[in-house]
Amino acid sequence: MALPRRSADSSETNVHGAKFLIVEARFYDVIGAMLLEGAAAALANAGASHHLVSVPGALEIPIAMEIALDHAQKAGEPYAGAIALGCVIRGETYHFEIVSGESARALMQLGVTRRLALGNGVLTVDTEAQALARADRNKGDKGGDAARAALALHMLKQDIGALR
Repeated sequence: MALPRRSADSSETNVHGAKFLIVEARFYDVIGAMLLEGAAAALANAGASHHLVSVPGALEIPIAMEIALDHAQKAGEPYAGAIALGCVIRGETYHFEIVSGESARALMQLGVTRRLALGNGVLTVDTEAQALARADRNKGDKGGDAARAALALHMLKQDIGALR
């Protein structure tokens, strides 16, 4: 079966009424706000809405996401997908590798296990300047990219009938 080729940027993208979960880490508040701005704009452009959960850091994102997904499912209002937003900046210790690697691993496991339309917008950078450039909607727009990734996976599920 051939599926239609389309992207989350295409004019045919309209997921009106779909609600996505955004879990954001606010350890770097300015960067987090920029990522959220991009993700929210991408979802709004596609006709989707979102529910926001904030956590202290990147390691808490997958845990909070699992809790919120379970709650929404039990309430009979499951999310169409989820978006992880945050930033991990390399420091002088091994902590960067643990936080970036373990948060990415847990998000991937969550996405695969639940077959979740998941966009990972957790930046892993060497400097704050790199993070700011990637988070800025007029430059990297990685928050928007993460939302568009979740939208693309949600549309794939629609196209193959996985949402029925």
